[in-house]
Amino acid sequence: MGKNVAPPTSGDSIEPINLREALEERYLAYALSTIMGRALPDARDGLKPVHRRILYGMRILRLDPGATFKKCAKIVGDVMGSFHPHGDQAIYDALVRLAQDFSSRYPLVDGQGNFGNIDGDGAAAYRYTEARMTDVARLLLDGIDEDAVDFRDNYSGDQREPVVLPAAFPNLLANGSQGIAVGMATSIPSHNVAELCDAALHLIAHKKATSDDLMAFLPGPDFPTGGVIVDSKEEIAETYRTGRGSFRVRAKWVREEGTRGSYIAVVTEIPYMVQKSRLIEKIAELLNERKLPLVADVRDESAEDVRIVIEPRSRGVDCALMMEQLFRTTELESRFPMNMNVLVDGAVPRVLSLHETLQQWLDHRRVVLQRRARFRLAEIGRRLEIVAGMRVVFLNLDAVIRIIREDDDPKAALMAAFRLTEVQANYILDTRLRSLRRIEEMQLRREFEELRKEKREIEILLDDTARQWRIVGAEIRELKKKFGPDTELGRRRTQFEKAPELADVDVASTMIEREPITVVVSQKGWIRALKGHVEDLSNLPFKGDDALQHAFFTETTAKILVLAGDGRIFTIEASKLPGGRGQGEPLRLMADIGEGEEIVAVFPYVAGEKMLVAASDGRGFVAPCDEMVGGTRKGKMLLNVDTAKAALIVPAGGDHVAVIGENRKLLVFPREQVPEMARGKGVRLQKYRDGGISDARVFCKADGLTWRDSAGRTFTVPFKELSGWVGNRADAGRLPPKGFPKNNKFG
Repeated sequence: MGKNVAPPTSGDSIEPINLREALEERYLAYALSTIMGRALPDARDGLKPVHRRILYGMRILRLDPGATFKKCAKIVGDVMGSFHPHGDQAIYDALVRLAQDFSSRYPLVDGQGNFGNIDGDGAAAYRYTEARMTDVARLLLDGIDEDAVDFRDNYSGDQREPVVLPAAFPNLLANGSQGIAVGMATSIPSHNVAELCDAALHLIAHKKATSDDLMAFLPGPDFPTGGVIVDSKEEIAETYRTGRGSFRVRAKWVREEGTRGSYIAVVTEIPYMVQKSRLIEKIAELLNERKLPLVADVRDESAEDVRIVIEPRSRGVDCALMMEQLFRTTELESRFPMNMNVLVDGAVPRVLSLHETLQQWLDHRRVVLQRRARFRLAEIGRRLEIVAGMRVVFLNLDAVIRIIREDDDPKAALMAAFRLTEVQANYILDTRLRSLRRIEEMQLRREFEELRKEKREIEILLDDTARQWRIVGAEIRELKKKFGPDTELGRRRTQFEKAPELADVDVASTMIEREPITVVVSQKGWIRALKGHVEDLSNLPFKGDDALQHAFFTETTAKILVLAGDGRIFTIEASKLPGGRGQGEPLRLMADIGEGEEIVAVFPYVAGEKMLVAASDGRGFVAPCDEMVGGTRKGKMLLNVDTAKAALIVPAGGDHVAVIGENRKLLVFPREQVPEMARGKGVRLQKYRDGGISDARVFCKADGLTWRDSAGRTFTVPFKELSGWVGNRADAGRLPPKGFPKNNKFG
């Protein structure tokens, strides 16, 4: 829609607007509303608005830790009616999560009734459940009546709600948070409070401490469901340094011995946010599909604690290897993402590092301390004024009583007679006569001196930053005592271990007996495996007019790679090849090779090896074998050939490349001129006017260029004699040296 809009022909109240600008403005308003009002937590108290409103609503209902439980329906209704008009189910879901000890590391709500379970079952309806606050929630609200935080109008303007809670508990890092906003998200794991307190105290003492320094006190997350983190310290440090990353969490398991050498593996803790029932269903599904060759059975024997029993296929199965297979294929190992995206000062979304996040909480605690001190100072000022007035009353009690009894305007008379303020006069008039008679001078004097002393101390505190930090530190030490590592709630649940070396083992191959074989491929694409390494294949039978194409030595545990003419490469297990008694089976039955596509090469996979792959038009590149291996019949795209065809794939172990074309031109150039890629079209290796590539070889300069003639004889030309053929990639080359095979192949 253009900028210039014609005015309306009728209806002067219609205002023309630019559609694009209107959409941008409204979508931005929606995005900001989602970010600020729903999805991202405040860095100071670690709460989203719905959680903050639930806790404040429960406080209004006087649901303190020792109070009687009240129906969740009452809590949800009050919170929705007064503070959060976004639907009862959204409020109840948030309340339930605050009460689940497998969701929240330090639950903020003490629930009574069915609040769901780790299997993924939902909570009962809110008319059946009851709740009250925990001690942690009380700490978050501590001081809220002492002007510790700002308040704002609720959505209807008839009540006030806190902008942020005082947060005497490091809730953001202790309980973590997850949320998806518009264009951004947050994911923060939970941590151990005792460790957070140690880190916070270190940060108070050392203002320039980095996230790496704090890791001496805070080694990593502490999830509600326990588990084992197998990331290295360096990986965890990088995640805390940047505020972004992930943690690799595994289930905790033990081996239980049985009779006659048998055993079972018992999982006692599962990764955070993994549903136990779904996990067991997945394992059972893999068992039915025969994708867990080391596992015989799985069953759930859980009661209050998690107990998943896994039986091995046989007594000879290595327990650690079986568990490694399960970690690879199921949610017994999962990654918990970390994206410390929070609202800084309740207004600006930013990704913070560990030390920045802790500093946000500490700065907030200092501000709360200052505000509470000023609030107390104002209270003391008001009380001192009243006590001073009461001392006047004590000294002139009879006169005060006479004025109250006889004067028509006792307030004005008192103020004029004894130079009292309006506040003092009102207090005296509101005091019962009996109370006036009981006033004691010593008591008033003592209270007056105590208040003045407290006032001086608070004034000193407000002027002394170091003293403020000492008080914040003392509060944190008290918090650590309450949630120390020797308490049930405070002890660390998640452990740290190094991932076992078995992670590099091919688990499937452990079920296969390792034996030498000779793989034979015919010209028509039939494949078989002969036992042992057979040197002489001259008497090997083939079907009809078929003949030998490829043959190589390998083992039953190996993987075989097959390159087709369309540039796709397929992976076949050597253990699944037919035996050598017959003529074998067509490769096309084992992989989805395109109809009419030629089989260019068949070779064994060697970990870490690199290959030079080229198309018939002379384009190619160097590819690592590790990127070629796939797990499906459809294979992987390796070489984009367009109108050409894949022509060859040869080992790339050397520093120079020799290429010969169908035009019988030979070119030698450094291998470094060929790019290394996982897949693609590649670059031109040799330029042709007619025809394409015939063969290529990668060799070492020190060894010279070698080829084999039709009679099986080997010839080697030293590199210094190849100076006439050495050039750059994409040159045309020249006719090869005398004696080069007529078939244009290196042999």
